[in-house]
Amino acid sequence: MNHISEITKSTAALIAGIGLLLMTVLAIFANFFVLESLIVDGDAILTSSNIIASNGLFRLGISCLLIVAILDIVVAWALYIMLKPINRSLSLLTAIFRIVYAAILGVAIASLLNVLNLLSGADYLTVFDTNQLYSEVMLSINTFNNIWNIGIVFFGLHLFLLGYLVYKSGNIHKIFGVLLIVASAGYLIDAFGEFLIVNYNLTVGMFTFIGELLFMFWLLIKGRKHEQI
Repeated sequence: MNHISEITKSTAALIAGIGLLLMTVLAIFANFFVLESLIVDGDAILTSSNIIASNGLFRLGISCLLIVAILDIVVAWALYIMLKPINRSLSLLTAIFRIVYAAILGVAIASLLNVLNLLSGADYLTVFDTNQLYSEVMLSINTFNNIWNIGIVFFGLHLFLLGYLVYKSGNIHKIFGVLLIVASAGYLIDAFGEFLIVNYNLTVGMFTFIGELLFMFWLLIKGRKHEQI
């Protein structure tokens, strides 16, 4: 029988790097060029009008987020293969946290699909008046944000374990591990800040994510050359 050879750690590193690069581009587009350009906080009428006027763009943003969720699973798998020689159990747990995050993101995306249903389904007009309909739209958008925020907790835990494994690897500079743990702290602070503080408006993660970018570039440039990670 022909046997399919196991994927090498250097190939897994390259797959993870490419996946992270694609995710970065798609997530930036979906968040900053689609959602933030169409959604106006506290203004259900303007938000709904923007989505109706740019329905195709909104659908494209949702599609990009769905691809990001899929790539998260691929990256989780690739990082597990790359890091399991360091600690198989912790590497598996690290992957599980990222996969759980991807699943939660998928559930959150369903709320955005509900926005499309509300604004494009004539049936809803027989149940809600216009103001009620637009309020339902904002409720779905807020539900998306709340569910995604729960996912950020699992993503932060993933980054913490990833940083620990990178720090302990011996063949990856320890600074990458430290920066990943710092990025983890930023996400966790933001997530729990939303849960614990009314009108929390800090974005610590916007300043601590640099470790993720640097590690991504390491995977793309040097990771694929290091078979013994």
